[in-house]
Amino acid sequence: MNILLTGANGTVGEAILAQLGDEDEFEFTCLDIEAHPERETVVADVTDYDDIRPHFDGHDAVIHLAALVDLHGAWDDVLKTNFLGTYNVLEAAADAEIETFVFASSIHTVGMYELDLAPDIYDPDHGLSLDHETPVRPDSFYGVSKVFGEALGRLYVESHESPLGAVHPAFATNTREFPTRFYSLRIKSVRDAAHDHPYGLAEEGVDAGMWERGSEEYEYMATRLKATWLSHRDLAQLVEACLLDETVEFDVFWGVSGNDGRWVDLDHNRDVLGYEPEDNGAEWTGPPTE
Repeated sequence: MNILLTGANGTVGEAILAQLGDEDEFEFTCLDIEAHPERETVVADVTDYDDIRPHFDGHDAVIHLAALVDLHGAWDDVLKTNFLGTYNVLEAAADAEIETFVFASSIHTVGMYELDLAPDIYDPDHGLSLDHETPVRPDSFYGVSKVFGEALGRLYVESHESPLGAVHPAFATNTREFPTRFYSLRIKSVRDAAHDHPYGLAEEGVDAGMWERGSEEYEYMATRLKATWLSHRDLAQLVEACLLDETVEFDVFWGVSGNDGRWVDLDHNRDVLGYEPEDNGAEWTGPPTE
């Protein structure tokens, strides 16, 4: 399977390539706005359709990661990269007749639940369990952009030429035949390889001089990540399940490991994709030792 990976140089892209890049059944083409020092990269800007379009031909699937990941991002910046960029990537995939589209959505599509209920929500006994049909409650322009990406993907796969178009032109919306499958992965927290554990964000703060190990801030960040962590191997399992699936037209899946305090229901992931996470943040009592 030939896969185009946008935003390949980011943390999630690096994790996917490290886990799946050597698999015989997958051949990745990496696309990013900047070259990578250690691997071949197609340098192109997703906000420029003509720039990216030639690189979609010959692929079976797209994994779209390229985005401005900033909860405080200005509207104009989010609009250009996340709204226009996602539209361009979907349009290029449609033009190239690519069947499978995996979209990196975000927990921030429902982020207001956490903002309202934190820190109690991180307690495994809290009781909240969001499923894939829970109404969206974005917490930022970034979260709104991911809601938009999900809705646009649904439009592309579900509104292929309608019989109603013969009745009235107003019903003839999208006559594209591709993509035919759209997987929205609402990713929680993926850290870089050196911090791929539930204490990763807390340890990053120590490294940056923001707090000391064992401080209140450190413990808070560890508690949150124990609930939101998506390990690299669980990320890879989820992505691989989407790439190999042939049953979904449009669907939403939570991108999180089997953490006790995750506050989202993974039954739908299991039922549709056979996702069985291997990691659980609650099983960690401290960072890995040297």
